Amino acid sequence: MGANLTLAGGFADTDRVRIAITGIGGHLGTGVALELDQRPDVEVMGIDIDPPRRFLRNAEFHRVQPQNRRRIRKLLREFQPDAIIHLGVYEPHARSNPQASHDRSLFVTEAILEAAAELPDLASIVVRSGLEVYGRHRNTPMCPDESCEIRPTTRYGRTLAAVEELCRDFERRSDVPVALIRFAPIVGPHIPSPIGRYLRLPVVPVGILPDQPFSLLHSDDVAAFVLAAMDQRAAGPFNAVATGAITGSQAARMGGHLPIPTVGPGWVIARAITGLLGSPLPEHGLELLTRGRTADPTRAREILGVEASFTTTEVIKDLHEWAPVSYLEPNRAA
Repeated sequence: MGANLTLAGGFADTDRVRIAITGIGGHLGTGVALELDQRPDVEVMGIDIDPPRRFLRNAEFHRVQPQNRRRIRKLLREFQPDAIIHLGVYEPHARSNPQASHDRSLFVTEAILEAAAELPDLASIVVRSGLEVYGRHRNTPMCPDESCEIRPTTRYGRTLAAVEELCRDFERRSDVPVALIRFAPIVGPHIPSPIGRYLRLPVVPVGILPDQPFSLLHSDDVAAFVLAAMDQRAAGPFNAVATGAITGSQAARMGGHLPIPTVGPGWVIARAITGLLGSPLPEHGLELLTRGRTADPTRAREILGVEASFTTTEVIKDLHEWAPVSYLEPNRAA
């Protein structure tokens, strides 16, 4: 399996490279597909519950419910991809509620791996994961590298760990390399990021002083990590994280918002209020604000040759500089 391709900066042994993307309808999947649109020798087939957010010249889209595993497997077997980019791993309160995020992530992962076992030309699988797999136990390193044990302490972290275990089990039974990209919380002005929405609230509950630092990743940097891992047939975990870190109170003040130090039972009230305001704070978001979350990006830089173009501070700055929608008055000329 995967013997007829050479991936070193591209797919060298075929005239037309077929790449399947799960989660293509989300901001991240659409962004990766747009990058692939610039490659004239690439054909893309995308699967998701929603259509892509932009026009794609070289992509065929299939609207499929994640629980329809039979159809997902059928589409992949018919398309016969050379690579699979699995971004159909759903963050709670981004596009799905927590239970649906967990179920959809595992449904799609199981379906693509079942199909992958029957794809003779498959040469690479790249999977979305996250720093949440490391957890934030009392003795967890503040800045873990990929050699650190994964011990998730939130529901989303446990979902990601389950996705990773399914992928590692598949890799042990095949000769197809699987890259697990452990993204820092992904934030951008147009992406449905729970922590991004939260930090744009006028009043932002944060951890009790001194609140703990965390690192982020700009949504525009996602495609570089994914495509580098695919092109190089990379295997194993890679931390994808911007340099630098920031605290919740610093992030709120950068946007001119008011940080409110919160502790204990106060978080129950704060999460209820922010949820009513349309910015629900998931469990892993609360952990980030109260216990911090960073990671060491050295392995991605040295093996993939990729590093984030935005620092964490620049990610927050870009988030706050995004202009709100301005509505025209009915009697005012456009």
